[in-house]
Amino acid sequence: MGKTLVEKILAAHADEDVTAGKIVWIRIDVRSARDFGGANVVKNFKKYYPGEKVEDLEKTFFTFDCNVPANTIPYANNQQVCRNFAWDQGVKLYDVDAGIGSHVMIEEGIGYPGTTVVGTDSHLNIMGAVGAFGQGMGDQDIAFVFKTGKTWFEIPGSILVNIKGELPVTCSAKDLTLFITGKLGTKTALGKAIEFRGPAIDKLDLAGRITLASMATEMGAIIGLIVPNKEVLEHFGHTEALTPDADAVYEKTIDLDISNLKPQIAKPPKPDAVVDVESLKNVKIHSVFIGSCTNGTYEDIAKVAKIMNGRKVKPGIVATLVPATMKGWKRLLKEGHISTLIEAGFVISNPGCGGCASGQIGMTGEGQVHVSTSNRNFAGKQGAGDTYLASPETAVASAILGRIATLQEVE
Repeated sequence: MGKTLVEKILAAHADEDVTAGKIVWIRIDVRSARDFGGANVVKNFKKYYPGEKVEDLEKTFFTFDCNVPANTIPYANNQQVCRNFAWDQGVKLYDVDAGIGSHVMIEEGIGYPGTTVVGTDSHLNIMGAVGAFGQGMGDQDIAFVFKTGKTWFEIPGSILVNIKGELPVTCSAKDLTLFITGKLGTKTALGKAIEFRGPAIDKLDLAGRITLASMATEMGAIIGLIVPNKEVLEHFGHTEALTPDADAVYEKTIDLDISNLKPQIAKPPKPDAVVDVESLKNVKIHSVFIGSCTNGTYEDIAKVAKIMNGRKVKPGIVATLVPATMKGWKRLLKEGHISTLIEAGFVISNPGCGGCASGQIGMTGEGQVHVSTSNRNFAGKQGAGDTYLASPETAVASAILGRIATLQEVE
């Protein structure tokens, strides 16, 4: 019997047969903790393994991204706990100037096709964008992996989502992602691994794959996996990657046709409450946030800057933007995109999670209507207002017109 992609990846890290439903010990290539949860990892490590060293310094990392730099005393304390532990152990630390941990791992080639990556980030399954297995875990679990380099998983069953047709030129990877989220909801793929296939998937660039994989959590899935294409392999200097077997067994195959897809948007308070953007064109807004692990790449923001060149954010609209990583921030600065966005009326902050993390730039107040490129719009997630999830193109068009709008309305 052939194996699915998740079974292939995990089988390469196990000493026994790997099949869906089986509980197996898995070797972990990358072990990480972020500022959210990181201090508890340290406390658990010291509690259960006093005086011990982490298992492998080359595979262990701290990444700060939720609250950077810390704007509360509790976060400042937590970050310093992690720093002290990292300095004492010799663990690599990506501090408050680095950016979103999962993006840094991809940029730096730490997590690459076929690897296993765990951490305290609930969206670490974003690693599926590069054909790697990523998983967010609890504090005690991560402390255990820090010490042993392994953990156990119940191997998830797999669902094949086959995308038919080409992505229309009026739509982006985020529109595709929201469309799939709306169709699957939160129960269809609950506890499963998704494999995304189809011509439109094959053509997605790395930034687009990151967008799609980043919302596997909102689909209820353990991970959303995409077989790396040539561009992704070249990013890591690889020539080949693991692929599912032709006779792999899937619990379900879902075919979705995107030939007539229109720009999509998710209404509050659910990421799967997805409708066509044009159906909400009379909804006035107060603010826009562009960034997060879903749409904070250099490519996403450079696209927004090109759209805003010569245009202005509508007076009265608060427009905030946060690049995902410092490397992307510097490139945007060097190429003049940061200047363009500031002149257009955007407030730009340092790299990190930004408005997707409570307490950071872009929080909303009661009665505020907000358009965000992030992945969650649950009540309170981005403040007390109502958040609509959309693509960078829809977000920037909405910022220009002061209402929910498609990019086609401003071009």
